[in-house]
Amino acid sequence: MKAMIIAFIAVAAIAVAADIALDRIGFSAQDRTAGSDVRLD
Repeated sequence: MKAMIIAFIAVAAIAVAADIALDRIGFSAQDRTAGSDVRLD
């Protein structure tokens, strides 16, 4: 049970770190799909 809890925490940490890293390098969904014809407010 202890190993599973550690694995869940590791997965959550990796997901959060990946989200932050991808946002910082400009690979967010907003940056990838927004063209000149799209107005984002």
